[in-house]
Amino acid sequence: MYDFKQWAVSPLPLPGCWAALPLRLIVGFGFMQHGYAKLARGPEHFASVLQAMGMPFPHLLSDATIGVELIGGLFTLAGALMPITAIPMIVVLLVAIVTVHLPNGFSSIKLLSYDAAGAHFGQPGYETDLLYIAGIVALCIMGTGPLSVDRYLRRAA
Repeated sequence: MYDFKQWAVSPLPLPGCWAALPLRLIVGFGFMQHGYAKLARGPEHFASVLQAMGMPFPHLLSDATIGVELIGGLFTLAGALMPITAIPMIVVLLVAIVTVHLPNGFSSIKLLSYDAAGAHFGQPGYETDLLYIAGIVALCIMGTGPLSVDRYLRRAA
């Protein structure tokens, strides 16, 4: 008879190193998606947002943020140099928390109303940024798992 308890109680009967793969995929894809959205609208659009917020060197910060999101996301997807890649990624997230999301509170989903046009949401809080930071830190602590550049580099050393 099949033992269903092994699938009902954590951890699942799989090697723990595989936990890094879905984490890498969502964190990496999410970062790349945010960077691509800024790039698609034009870096100057994001620079104008930064300038309106009173940030110094808005064009430089715009390019740097887009670069960190695209390259950091790609490196995370590949599981490459995660402890080094993590630093600028976490800096971008902390700046976003302090400058944009903190006044909106914790929750990233604020349902304001619902009508024929659909759901209407308020400004997101810092919850999602903290989840990204937690995922990045977890990847640094547990490693990037199988099918990663870091694993290849560790074995080659």
